[in-house]
Amino acid sequence: LKASRLEPTPLNSQPSLFLFSVTMGKAAKTGKKLPNAPLAAKKAKAVKNPLFEKTPRNFRLGGDIQPKRDLTRFVRWPKYVRLQRMKKIMIMRLKMPPAINQFNMTIDKNQAATLLRLLKKYTPETNEAKKARLMATAEAKKAGTEEKSKKPQVIKYGLNHVTTLIEQKIAKLVVIAHDVEPIETVCWLPALCRKKDVPYCIIKGKGRLGMLVHKKMASCVALTTVRQEDKTELDKLAENFKAQFNDNTEVRRRWGGGIMGTKSQHVTQRREKAVQIEQAKKLGLSIA
Repeated sequence: LKASRLEPTPLNSQPSLFLFSVTMGKAAKTGKKLPNAPLAAKKAKAVKNPLFEKTPRNFRLGGDIQPKRDLTRFVRWPKYVRLQRMKKIMIMRLKMPPAINQFNMTIDKNQAATLLRLLKKYTPETNEAKKARLMATAEAKKAGTEEKSKKPQVIKYGLNHVTTLIEQKIAKLVVIAHDVEPIETVCWLPALCRKKDVPYCIIKGKGRLGMLVHKKMASCVALTTVRQEDKTELDKLAENFKAQFNDNTEVRRRWGGGIMGTKSQHVTQRREKAVQIEQAKKLGLSIA
């Protein structure tokens, strides 16, 4: 009875559509297998050597020790380091008058080497040498064989002493350090040298001048007399420095500083370019 009640389903019914879509999907999946590329190299399996077992590192939490990296930018530097770095940047940014900026125009490396070689010949005696000399003089005086010695030819140092020598026009050459702190202590010295017509020069490093006179640092040193064999070299140096510093009006006029950072420079350039484009539009021109 159940079989007699079954009726044939029409062709446009839903089940036939479902069957049709299933059969299409199966046909699409069972397509032809494409051949491999002719030049494709077959990957050969790497033969593992049991003697050298690969042990990769694991840098996750609780794993291997991390490799050393450059952490300079993340270091909390001491206060004196931060201060000197900030000071250098501030000096670059601020505009500097000629009286201060002249200390940035120093003698070059070759001139400095020649000058220091000459000054090294006239370094003053150390405390030990002075003590030994005085003891020898005292012994000679006691024995009654005292001889009169000549005044030693040495470089003079100390700001007050050098200033007196310049004012009296005794100094033949004055050497000033470029990094004296505070700079106000020596910023007037070049003007005094020019007024008294004493050759001067500015050298890099107060420590280098200090080594010549057995001190940590020296703001300035001066030569008053030299031996006959060094007279030609001193005259030549004095002549060169007089032309480079004393008679150079550019030193007294040039301002310094005003150097902005990279970002600020780019902003300024963009503004200038925008102004140029605006002016060109008004004139009817085109700027690329």
